[in-house]
Amino acid sequence: MTRKLHLNAFLMGVGHHEAAWRHPRTEPARLTDVRHYQELARIAERGTLDSVFLADGVALNGNVGHNALGGLEPLTLLSALAAVTDHIGLIATVSTTYNEPFHVARKFASLDHISGGRAGWNIVTSAGEAEARNFGVVRPSHADRYARATEFLDVVRKLWDSWEDDAILGDRAAGRYADTGKIHPIDHAGEHFAVSGPLNTSRPPQGHPLLVQAGSSEDGKEFAARHAEAVFTAQQTLREGQEFYADLKRRLASYGRRQEDLLVLPGISPIIGSTEREALRLEKELEELIVPAYGLAQLSTMTGIELGEDALDRPLPDVPAETEGAQSRRKLVVDLARRENLTVRQLIGRLAGGRGHRVVAGTPEQIADQLQEWFFSGAADGFNVMPPILPAGLGDFVDQVVPELRIRGLFRHEYEGRTLRENYGLARPASRYASGREAVVAR
Repeated sequence: MTRKLHLNAFLMGVGHHEAAWRHPRTEPARLTDVRHYQELARIAERGTLDSVFLADGVALNGNVGHNALGGLEPLTLLSALAAVTDHIGLIATVSTTYNEPFHVARKFASLDHISGGRAGWNIVTSAGEAEARNFGVVRPSHADRYARATEFLDVVRKLWDSWEDDAILGDRAAGRYADTGKIHPIDHAGEHFAVSGPLNTSRPPQGHPLLVQAGSSEDGKEFAARHAEAVFTAQQTLREGQEFYADLKRRLASYGRRQEDLLVLPGISPIIGSTEREALRLEKELEELIVPAYGLAQLSTMTGIELGEDALDRPLPDVPAETEGAQSRRKLVVDLARRENLTVRQLIGRLAGGRGHRVVAGTPEQIADQLQEWFFSGAADGFNVMPPILPAGLGDFVDQVVPELRIRGLFRHEYEGRTLRENYGLARPASRYASGREAVVAR
C-alpha cells in the first residue's frame, strides 16, 4: 500500500495568527460557542482529515487585553464534537503535572466510548509558572515533570487495561452482568502515585486512546520514543525537520518499537490564496493587525527575558540557554532570530502566525509542494495544520489543498477505518491482564 500523508487540524479559537480576532473574516464572539467548533470539526471531516486537536493550559497564558483568549475545556468540548461527527479523531491536551491518573484514564475512556473509538490524548507536562501558581505549588523541574509523566502514563495504561475486552457478559438469564475474573485491580504503588483500581469505566473501544506528545527537548524526545504514537512538533527549516525526524525514529529501537509505530507531524500554518499575490496580501493584512505589546509579552515568556518597547528595533538580546520551562521552543525562537538576523519587531512578526511553527503563504499548489517535499525528504509523516484564521482558513485548506494532495496520490479519498487508530494505521493494544491470564491458563 502506498504511503499516505496524515493530517491533523489544530483548532485554536478563531485562528492561529495572534491578530486573527481583528480580521474581518473571523468572529471572536464565537470563542466559547460550541457551534463554531462543531462547524470546524465538520469541515475537517469533510476533508477526511485524520483528527482535530485542541491545545490547553491551566492558566490564562497571554495578554487577554490584546488577544481573544479564554476558550473551552477540551474534553468537554470534544464530547460535543463527537455527537456531530462520525469518523474524525478527537485529540485533547491534558497535563500530567496538575491532574491525577485515575481522573484522566476515566475521562479519556469515556470520550473513546462516546465517540466510538476516536479519542486521543496529547500528553503535556505544563511548563508555565502561571500554571503552578494556580495550584499553589512551585513549578517542578523539567526532569521531575517528565519523571512524573512517565509513571502517570504507566498508571493510566494499567487502568485502561483493567477491564478485559470480554469482561461484560450481559447474561440476563443467569443474572451475570460481568465476569469479575476479567476485571483487575492494578495495585500500583510508585514514587508519585498509589492507585488501587480497577477503573470504573469499561475498556475503551481502541484499547488505549491514541497517545500524542508535543515536547521536543531531550526529555521530550525520549518520552515520545518510548510512549507516543504521534508527535506534534515545530521546525522552521527542512534540514531541522529531517534531523528531528531521523533522531526520533532512531530512538524507537531502544524500546523495541518500529519506525511506523510513531508518526511525526510538524506544524504548518498555511496562508492560502488563489494566487501567490493574494496569499501574500492576506499575510500582510494579518501582520498589520499585530499589537506589538502582545508580541513583546509572548516573546518575553518564550525567551525568559523581559523585553520592552525600546527593544523592538534591536536584535534579540542574549537569552539564557537553561530553562525549566519549554526548552525546545526557546531554542527554536533564538535560532530563528540569529539565523535570519531579525530584530525583535521582525521576530514578533515571524512568530505571530504560528508561535514558532512554519508559516507558508501561497497557492494551493505551492502549499501542496511544501507538504510533499517534507513528506518525501524524511522530515514528516504528515502535518499538524494550523489555519491562521478560522473557519475560513480550514475551509480553504480542505477545499483547495486537500484535492491537490489527492490528485498527487498523497492523501485519502475516504476513511480507511472506524477508529482513530485505524485511520492512523496503528495497532490496537491488547490488555496486559488478558495476556497474563491466558499465559496462566496455558501453563
